[in-house]
Amino acid sequence: MKLVSFLILTSFLTFATPVSTEANPYSVIHLRRQYQQAATSKEAGEKFYQLMAAYTQQDAVVLAYKAAAEAIRARDASMFNKLTYVQNASKLFEQAVKLDSDNAEIRFLRLSVESNLPGFLGLSPHVEEDRQFLVSTLLRHPNSGLDAESFGLVRTFLVDRGHVSDAEAQKLRQL
Repeated sequence: MKLVSFLILTSFLTFATPVSTEANPYSVIHLRRQYQQAATSKEAGEKFYQLMAAYTQQDAVVLAYKAAAEAIRARDASMFNKLTYVQNASKLFEQAVKLDSDNAEIRFLRLSVESNLPGFLGLSPHVEEDRQFLVSTLLRHPNSGLDAESFGLVRTFLVDRGHVSDAEAQKLRQL
């Protein structure tokens, strides 16, 4: 899976979402740090997975990170278990989007995972929906809800990975 590069990219995002104090292991800032580390190391990936497996509440962004932890686990799992973790990630992403369908961080995490799954699995049904949502969100910048750094990272991801048409890429580059 090509998840590692996308996990690293997404780990640097600083979306405009409310965060709790650093003492909370499920604060968005803490999760972003954990996610960054998990993307670079199997050991950190397992630690992140264990942290997220213990999460039982219903915060949409935290659930999206829990889904991302499942995807990281799939990256590091045996071939026999990969599909189970990817299916779990898919279910958690669906739940997170249902809770907050307008959250760009959730949509970006889901797109970065689904767009790297093999098509034959049939677990990438939201790629186009999330792509359109993110393009629309970016085109509203600076009123997109994304800070400048996050805007640049999402735009780079969409343009460089070929998730936008030439016309969309041109519009996004002008922002």
